[in-house]
Amino acid sequence: MSTAPIPSPLPSSWDLTGQVAVVTGAARGIGRATAALLRQRGARLVVTDRSDTVEELAAHDPDNIAALVGDVADEDLARATMRLATDRFGRLDILVNNAGRTLNKPITQTSVADFEDILRVNARGNFVQAREAFAVMEAAGGGSIVSVASVSSVVAFETQTAYAASKGALAQITRVLAVEGGPKGIRSNAVLPGVIDTDIMEGVVDNGRDMLASFGPAHPIGRIGRPEEVAETIAFLAGDAAAFITGALVAVDGGWTAR
Repeated sequence: MSTAPIPSPLPSSWDLTGQVAVVTGAARGIGRATAALLRQRGARLVVTDRSDTVEELAAHDPDNIAALVGDVADEDLARATMRLATDRFGRLDILVNNAGRTLNKPITQTSVADFEDILRVNARGNFVQAREAFAVMEAAGGGSIVSVASVSSVVAFETQTAYAASKGALAQITRVLAVEGGPKGIRSNAVLPGVIDTDIMEGVVDNGRDMLASFGPAHPIGRIGRPEEVAETIAFLAGDAAAFITGALVAVDGGWTAR
């Protein structure tokens, strides 16, 4: 057996120049950080969000970024998004399935409407985006899908019945797409963020920022995460440096799930 060291990935394996990526939920948080990083690495982008602030991204770089505003769970929007990528930029290489909602409620206070709303966005929304991207990638001979799931996909927290169910579904969708997509050159992976310092998280915990910061000690690394740190992992999984990785659920959680 050879004892030669395994070479580090070549810098070119991180370069996304010439590739086209769709990023959902790109107006803020992890989605916005991911869009910025993918563009920095050379990818051209189609960014979507239910907030029209996503159009600001395109306005700053109209030659390389296009935007659509709408509901991630809308099948027509999903088709239009992939069509915009191919019509505007000629191809589709990467889908970052990031759009999602959070909900923290005890089960006895969680209505059927609550449950269905969270699954509609986090499970159905990511499903329809992946389905439409998968079809385009299959016709082109390959691609990469990276979904933003959660540590709640694999561990349980009280008050997260609906949210955990939706993110658990997304984790399994990720794995099925890896198995189905492998022979077609399509890789599918997911990141599992821990508590990340975003305005979305701040808005769903009691006492806002103070409560959010208090989660730091629960992570062995001693702090909560930053959107840019999740974006780095997404960009890695999306590109050629991760060419032999598919079906993986990658925790970006400061060690939370190791406990």
